[in-house]
Amino acid sequence: MIVALNKSVDWTSFDVVKKVRTLTGERKVGHAGTLDPFAEGVLVIGIGRESTRKLGQISAASKDYMAKLKLGAETDTLDLTGEVIKRRRIPHLTEGQIESVFAQFSGEIEQTPPMYSAKKINGTRLYKLARRGEKIDRDPVTIQIHSLDLIDLSHDAITFSVTCGKGTYIRQLACDMANALGTAGHLTALRRTRVANYRLDDCLTFDLLERQWMSTVV
Repeated sequence: MIVALNKSVDWTSFDVVKKVRTLTGERKVGHAGTLDPFAEGVLVIGIGRESTRKLGQISAASKDYMAKLKLGAETDTLDLTGEVIKRRRIPHLTEGQIESVFAQFSGEIEQTPPMYSAKKINGTRLYKLARRGEKIDRDPVTIQIHSLDLIDLSHDAITFSVTCGKGTYIRQLACDMANALGTAGHLTALRRTRVANYRLDDCLTFDLLERQWMSTVV
């Protein structure tokens, strides 16, 4: 069985996997792409050996996000859970300037994975090194940004939507765009609204998942 669940803020993706294992009694459970604890939204779960084998293909598909970028300060994690490491004045920004920067970050671009990420370098996840106060050089990777759209603009915040390919770090994208706008920034909200053909409206609650699972095994 493959299902989409709406991950809540403060849950890790592995928290969801553990919960599904408990609900279903199935040992083989996985997900199609990590969501940060501060983020919420679509988390596609595979239950059972046959289903988990399909997760790689789902993870490689495009994804949609809604994000809020707070301007003026950058944190070490690039989101609201981190410590402020840089502050910069916020210039007066117009929609035209933001659309111009969006155009710079659209299409095939290079992105350096953030230190606070699950990417492995020499067998060690970067976030573990970051928590030890270590910072190492990371090679940029090629990612695909299919679309960027401005949703709302205030003096110190930009809300936007993005459709992107596999391996995109929205936190890093937001930070890089803030720098391109002449300031600093970090994410204060992130919601994944689609993974492949699975949308937020398709998501199940844990209770509904348990009922559906029980109906398949009776």
